[in-house]
Order: sequence, then structure tokens, then C-alpha cells
Amino acid sequence: MTTTPSRGRRRAPSRIERAAGKAAALQKPRVILAGLLLLALTSVMLLDGYLRAEVGGDQRVRTGASASKVPDDILDGGPILTFRGGQATTVSVPDKTIALTFDDGPNPTWTPQVLEILEKYDVPGTFFLVGSMVSRYPGVVKDMVEQGNEVGIHTFTHVDLSYQSDARVDREMEQTQLALAGAAGITTTLFRAPYSSETDAIDNYSWPVYQRLGEDGYTSVFVDTDSDDWKRPGVSDIIKWATPEDGKGASVLFHDAGGERSQTIAALPTYIKKMKAAGYTFTTISGAMQEERAAARESSGQQQAAGAGATDEAAAGAAGAADGAVGGLQAAHREATGVPLYEGKALVAAVAVAEWTVPTLSVGLAVVGVAVMGRFGMMLVLARRHHRKRNRRRFSWGPTVIRPVSVIVPAYNEKECIANTLESLARSTHPIEIIVVDDGSTDGTSEISREAAEALGMTNVRVIRQENAGKPAALNNGVRKAGCDIVVMMDGDTVFEPDTVRHLVQPFADPKVGAVAGNAKVGNRNTVIGAWQHIEYVMGFNLDRRMYDLLRCMPTIPGAIGAFRRDAVLEVGGMSEDTLAEDTDITIAMHRAGWNVVYQEHARAWTEAPGSLKQLWSQRYRWSYGTMQALWKHRKSLTDKGPSGRFGRVGMPLVVLFQIVTPVFAPLIDVFTAYSMIFIDFRAALLAWLAVLGVQLVCAAYAFRLDREKYRYLLMMPLQQLAYRQMMYLVLIHSCITALTGGRLRWQKLKRTGEVGTPAGVS
Repeated sequence: MTTTPSRGRRRAPSRIERAAGKAAALQKPRVILAGLLLLALTSVMLLDGYLRAEVGGDQRVRTGASASKVPDDILDGGPILTFRGGQATTVSVPDKTIALTFDDGPNPTWTPQVLEILEKYDVPGTFFLVGSMVSRYPGVVKDMVEQGNEVGIHTFTHVDLSYQSDARVDREMEQTQLALAGAAGITTTLFRAPYSSETDAIDNYSWPVYQRLGEDGYTSVFVDTDSDDWKRPGVSDIIKWATPEDGKGASVLFHDAGGERSQTIAALPTYIKKMKAAGYTFTTISGAMQEERAAARESSGQQQAAGAGATDEAAAGAAGAADGAVGGLQAAHREATGVPLYEGKALVAAVAVAEWTVPTLSVGLAVVGVAVMGRFGMMLVLARRHHRKRNRRRFSWGPTVIRPVSVIVPAYNEKECIANTLESLARSTHPIEIIVVDDGSTDGTSEISREAAEALGMTNVRVIRQENAGKPAALNNGVRKAGCDIVVMMDGDTVFEPDTVRHLVQPFADPKVGAVAGNAKVGNRNTVIGAWQHIEYVMGFNLDRRMYDLLRCMPTIPGAIGAFRRDAVLEVGGMSEDTLAEDTDITIAMHRAGWNVVYQEHARAWTEAPGSLKQLWSQRYRWSYGTMQALWKHRKSLTDKGPSGRFGRVGMPLVVLFQIVTPVFAPLIDVFTAYSMIFIDFRAALLAWLAVLGVQLVCAAYAFRLDREKYRYLLMMPLQQLAYRQMMYLVLIHSCITALTGGRLRWQKLKRTGEVGTPAGVS
């Protein structure tokens, strides 16, 4: 019977059309969201790499440079360099006074132990902090400041500033100040350059850096007594090297980070007790400067009172010089307020996210990597076993199936392809009846079908026309009209080989078999996109189906070629409109009803794959989202008993792991690989990527061998991994976002060209 759409007044949009319009309106924002997620991940990785000096790291350290441009009084001066009033002046630590300084922190292991020792002995310290470490361990810095210690800047990434541009120097300082603001609500005027030592080590390259920072109000701090604890020479040597000579004052250097610091922790209490016993007092760098300032003023006052050989002008000059050396200096900390405070808190928060995200992703990627390799190994082993089992000389499904079957061809605007489809069926070596269900086509598909059947002399073709209701409705209509107990379903853009139907129905000799999946192949494989899909079909689909067949949990019978017992289809309610992947939905339903679903590799169908990236995206988006819908619909199989429970506890986890979770995280592997190539170790990362590619090539080559395909297409595989695979990952992420946001997407018709003709023309 043929029905036609009603004519007359313009009809209102159907529910399906309204849903499709809504989905189209939501699709672009979801694509943008998927892109933003990937961008956010990349940004987090770059931030984490920057914190760990993987991104922007510079290991250069300048040595042996000339100091001809550095003033002698600076080279011979004290360890504290100021630029008050634009004039470079050094300050020494007063006699019998120690400014205890620590570099390279904070460290979550060693710094708290140092703070505990300082608090126990009531000794203040001055900590020169690396900004990246501050942002990673803000709590340690907050405790440090609240305990009364002083902090200074040791750059953000611990680079030698003499090699850096002015912009990089400014960035190193500003980012560290922001980190301090976010961690402890302060900024500081103290600075110590990485790899610096005493003032006599200042050279022509570092001197301009100190001058520039001095103009910005920074006080640069050097060392005149170095414990060399970083060398780990032993506790006694650390104490000896940290002891000033002849009762002199000193800026003493220890380290609370940058390596294993157990010797420093062991030496520090003994050192403090020894120096106190020798009459020393401990202070901060600011405290030492204030003491020196007070001493200079007192000396200046005594000279004025004595008036011995000095004019009033000379005395004033001396006092001014002393004041210039240390005058105007006060505690180095400044309270952070306003925008810098909130920027600092934002930085600390962003780093906290990176600190949590990247390690978590690393663990996840390790799991994914193991799963991917496990999948490849499982596919190879099970595919080989499947091939040997099904191709044994004595293998048989049972008595040869010779009774006629019904071939259902749902078609919507398939004028380019439908004639080729019918022509291929006309060559079938198995008796068939053909039911073309025209789902409201507007391009004359039904008329073309009748004309093609008449031209080919095919009397076994029925063309049924219905109002547009979607592919599931068309298939259900065909099943109801079928006159045979076995129905073969194929797409309107697909062509069969002469023996395809005969091979496809033989498994029904086994009464336990309810459905059979055929071997779908890409017919238009002579383009780059077609070749990529050809590799995917042979390796990713058919090799998988062999594995799932042996495990008795086949998740999908392809819409391009599948066969069912008619009664079994009706038993499970027919093709459902609940999901976009009606083929996956019906397959899972067959499992849950207790039927076996198998794969017949010799039943080949040639289908027209999407010819553009846009069409490909649309198709795969529908597939992946529809698969998620089907899995969610049948989620109760996880707790069912019998065959339904078997699929739920074996098939469903495998599908979720291999078709959703692994592909979703797979882009991260590529991102991490690219990250490693650029910022860490190019050679090691490249070798790792090539090793994974090699494993995939082995699997693909074996799949091509089983399907008797030409190996030349595998030359496209490296490019497929770089481009095509990324698109598939984005599609899946897009689908996940759609699922999580509760979006709906209806059937989307792909544009066909009809370039896939008879199988002989594409083999």
C-alpha cells in the first residue's frame, strides 16, 4: 500500500522537527563549550609546567663575567644593596649580629621544620621565596609571616635574571608579588637573585638588573657567610661554614628547599645555640638595616658634639651620607590591598586547580594508556581466535539456510543512491524480497525505485511510501510488511555483493542466534577522509566486532548491514525511537531478550562514507550521542540476571570504557605528548608516540590481513592519528556535553553523491 503526505494548507512543524530545530540551536554553544574545555585544560597544563619550570624554564647560569662596570665600593661593600635616592649603597650587618636567611622555599616538607626550630629558639628568619613555590604552598608562607619572619623575592621560576629581558625580569618580580599577596596578603621590598653570592660576584650583566630593581624600590640582599648546606657536607661542616669570623656580623645563607635538607634541619638547632652562647643576636634583614642605621646616626651625632677638626658642613655631610646608606628603611613587608590582593588570590586559586588537576589527569592517563594497550592486546588475541574458529574447515552454523529472506531498505531522499542499491540486490545469489520504505522523500526516491526495479526486471520489489516519521518508523513499517521470518536491514546508500545475503543469514541455522552483524566497508575510500574512515571501519569496527562476538556482547549491528529474526524484532518492540542509535538500541535489546548476536565477516556491504568534515562530524555526533542514550536506556541490565545481566556486566562496561571513557581522555594523551615534545623532552616524547603508533599499525595491519584489504591505505594512518582522530575525540566530547546538559538531537540526513556503485567497481 502506498500513502502520500496530505496536501493543502501549510502544516505546523512536527515534534521531531521542533526538537531538531532546538538541537541545532544548541549545537554551536556545545561545540564552543567543548573547545573551551580543551583550552582550559591546555592552560592548566601550561600553568603547571610554568610552575615546575618546564615551560619558560632557563637553566643558564652566568659565570666568569667581567665586573669592570661595577663600582668598587659595591664590590667591596656589605651584603645589603640599596638605591635610596638613586645612589647605590651597601650596608653591612652589625657585629655580633646574624641575619639568618633561607633560599629556594617554601617546601612543604622542610620549611615547616625550619619554622618550628626558629619558633622554639625565638629566632627570626628572612626567607627568600620562589614565587612558583609560594603559589603552590600558600599555607606555609602564611604560617611563616604570621610567625614574625620576613620574606623576600627569589624570582618566580628561579632563573638567572642576567640572561633575561626587562619584560621577563618585571614578570618574575610581579608574579612573585602576586603570589605573596594571594598567600599572605603582603608584598615585599627584599630581593635576592638566584645563583648570587657575595657582592664581589656582581658582574657587568647582573649589575644593570640590580640597578633597575633598585629604581623600583627593591633592596637586593647578598651573602657574606655561606653554610653551603646544599652540598650536604655533614652537620659539623655546615655549622663551621656558617660561623662568622672574629665576631663580625653576617648575612648567613641556609636553604629550606631545593633538595634533601635533613642535614640543614639537624644543624640548625646546634648552630643557633652555639651562636647565642658566643654572644650573637639574631635578626631579620630589615632589623639588621635598622640597627646599622641607628649606629650610623649615633656615630654622626658623636662627631658633631666633639667638633674635632670638622666644620658644620662636613658633619652634616657625614650624617647625610649615613642616613643615605640606611635612612628611610623600615620593615620590608607591605600590606596588599585592592586589585593586587584579588589578583594574587586568583593566582593561588588557579595554581591550586592546576596542582590538583594535572596529577589527577596523569594518573587517569596512565589508566587510560593501560586500557588502550590492553584493548589492542585483547583485540589481537580474540580476533585471531575468532578468525580461526569461524574459518575452520569443519565449522558450520548448522543446516544451510536456503529459505527466502526480506531485505528492508529505509530511504529518505536517496535519489543518488537507491538505483545502485537495488542493482546490487538484483545480483543476490540468495532468494530475497525487497521492501523499499520511502520515508516521505521529496526528491522522487519512490519513483526512482520503481523505475529501477522495472528496468532491472525485478518483480520482488515493493515500494512503500509513508509520511516522514524517521528511520526507526520506516524499519518497523518494513518489518510489519515483511513476508519472511528473517529480515535483512540495509541503508539506502549501501550496495551488497552477490553473496552478501547468503553469507549473512547462515548463522540463523543456529536457533539461539537472533541477529547477525555484517562487515560494513567504505566504498568511497579514494579521498583522504574516505581513506581515514576505511582504516577506522576495518580496524576500529570490524576488529572490535570479532572481539565482542567471542565475548557474546556485541553492542551494535551496523545499520548498513544487519539481519534479524522477524519474531525477535517484534518481541523486543521493534526499532525504538527513544535514541538516535536505533541499531545499538535494538542490538542491546536482543541481548537482554536472551538472543545471541554474532558477527559474519564474509557478509560484506559497501557504504558511502561522509565526504566532508562537516558531514562526518554530524554522523559521528549522532552515533556517539545515540550510543550514550542506548546505554543509559538499558542501564538496568547491570543488575539483571541471565543474558541481560551478562551484557550489562560484560558488554556495557567494555563499551563505556572503550567507546566513551578512553576516547574522551585520549585527546589528553595527545596534548600531554605535544606538551612533552615542546617543553620537556622532544626525543623521548616522540619515541613514545611512535611506539604507540607502531602498536596501532600492527593491529591495523592484522585487521587488514583478516579482511584481505590492501595495506597501502595504512600509509595514511600517521596523518589520521594527527588530524582525523582529534576530530573524533572532539565529537565524543561534544556528545558527552550534550548528554550531561540534557540535550536532544534527532535524525540528521547526510548528503549523498551516489559514487559508490556496484561492489565490483569499488573492490
